[in-house]
Amino acid sequence: MKQSDNPADPFKKALVEATKVMADDAELSVNFTVDPPGLTKDSMRLPQVSRRMTKAEVLLARGTADALALRHKFHDPSVAARYAPQGQLARDIFDAMEIARTEAVGAKYMPGTASNIDAKIDVEASRKGYDQITNMSEAPLAVAAGYLIRHLATGRPLPKGADNVMELWRGYIEDQAGGTLENLAETLDDQKEFAKFARQIIDDLGYGDQLGDDPDQEDDQDDGAEEDAEEEENPDSTGEDEQEDQESEASPEQQQEQQQDQQQAQVSADDMAEDELSEETEMPEGEAPMDPPPPPPVSDADPDYQVFNTEFDEEVGAEDLAEPAELERLRAYLDQQLEPLKGAVSRLANKLQRRLQAQQSRSWEFDREEGILDAGRLARVVANPTTPLSFKIEKDTEFRDTVVTLLLDNSGSMRGRPISIAAICADVLARTLERCAVKVEVLGFTTKAWKGGQSREQWLNNGRPLQPGRLNDLRHIIYKSADAPMRRTRDNLGLMMKEGLLKENIDGEALEWAHRRIMARPEQRKILMVISDGAPVDDSTLSVNPANYLEKHLRDVIDMVEKRKAVELIAIGIGHDVTRYYDRAVTITDADQLAGAITEQLASLFDSDPRARARVMGMKRAG
Repeated sequence: MKQSDNPADPFKKALVEATKVMADDAELSVNFTVDPPGLTKDSMRLPQVSRRMTKAEVLLARGTADALALRHKFHDPSVAARYAPQGQLARDIFDAMEIARTEAVGAKYMPGTASNIDAKIDVEASRKGYDQITNMSEAPLAVAAGYLIRHLATGRPLPKGADNVMELWRGYIEDQAGGTLENLAETLDDQKEFAKFARQIIDDLGYGDQLGDDPDQEDDQDDGAEEDAEEEENPDSTGEDEQEDQESEASPEQQQEQQQDQQQAQVSADDMAEDELSEETEMPEGEAPMDPPPPPPVSDADPDYQVFNTEFDEEVGAEDLAEPAELERLRAYLDQQLEPLKGAVSRLANKLQRRLQAQQSRSWEFDREEGILDAGRLARVVANPTTPLSFKIEKDTEFRDTVVTLLLDNSGSMRGRPISIAAICADVLARTLERCAVKVEVLGFTTKAWKGGQSREQWLNNGRPLQPGRLNDLRHIIYKSADAPMRRTRDNLGLMMKEGLLKENIDGEALEWAHRRIMARPEQRKILMVISDGAPVDDSTLSVNPANYLEKHLRDVIDMVEKRKAVELIAIGIGHDVTRYYDRAVTITDADQLAGAITEQLASLFDSDPRARARVMGMKRAG
């Protein structure tokens, strides 16, 4: 066997084997990748280690491997799902505390993991600028709570940036939940008890309204319901039997009186029914009252598409989902992450701008008193230099009748490099088209919660009716409206870097929403570009509806848009073949290709504009 010439390979191999042993799972798949680290049921992603094997790379890889291995070993997803809060902030606190618990338990049995994970925390805190934060409002509460639990459980000091975030919130957390925190040591080894402990901390901090129903109380109610059902099935305990016994013991005279009373009551009821019927049939002269109109369908594309509840859906501006200081910090983080890519994207943007400007309508205004001498009248000018109106002026008419909408998939599967590149490409593309007088709108779509939100809670409370339709709360985000200048909305795109924003994706309703918005625009030419990395997925909806429910609706919306032909629809799939949905689409296998794909697709659209071609040909003939 040929020996690898990569000096990092022996380290990687040793780390993989140690990670499997620590996770107590010999079948665990461990990979090194440039994508964000993560853990699934049977696989683990670790940060890439280059040939140089710098100290920072090695420490980060080891710390990440230890943290994920301990989570794999000591974390039960079913227990977490059972006790997880419904509200987003409460869930973030719950998850951060559970991560801290697994790492603290691992440090108790394997002390060497603590220093490795400290190195990982140090790198992550530095990247996010935690050491520069001076205001409590800028420090994420969930992160601070997780750091505090780790510090109290292990007794170890935290790295500088992490310690800064923890100390900003520590006084408040200990003031509100100091009594509960005293029980930390007793619950660490039992995930179920720790989950109850974490929920109490969240309640102490004032977010009890985001906890949802207590799963333990639900079990008690279920047990009571089962007992009631058994009593109903048992005829010996029903009140009807007692009534029958009483009737059987009554004398014949009493039975006769009861029968007469029942007959009289029946006659009275029949008389009342006849009176009501006669009142209904004696209608006043004139037209019959009209039935109330049926409610409008949820979807214009498919009248049969159902949504259980739209009350909790949200259409919100990016600036309303984060404070200005946080948006500025997230934007700076985005710029820092994508510094190596900016050069390539800028070159592509300049290429697109040149192609657009080359196609701008250039026409000539003839018979002018001044300007450029009209070559067609040169002979007249030579014969009589005083001939009037012998000049022409070149007139530029830019693409003022065009609007472009970028609809970005903000689902959890876009997390990491894909969403970063999508954000920076949207930024560069918006600025490029703005220079060419083309208005651009940037939209995003996701859901407010994982696996259903308040809609699912209401569905459960209503007895779980069959096939309820879409069963999650939508979140449609406006990063930049078409009329807003890019200089004022630039920071909004940083919101895509916000932890916890990216969740499920319901593409059909998002596409229909974007289509309605662009149709309301006054521009003559409308272009809608969808950037997605997969088919629509929402576990809550698909678990109680047909498996193709969301996919069918997406196809129906696409058919509607393409048949109406008022909007030119194109799509870019990241690692996913979207050509089976969209007629005009391209698929890229690597997120790094996104910038080129966006610019080329838009450039080809402008190339294919018949008006642009006619203008260009007219310009050539005039020249």
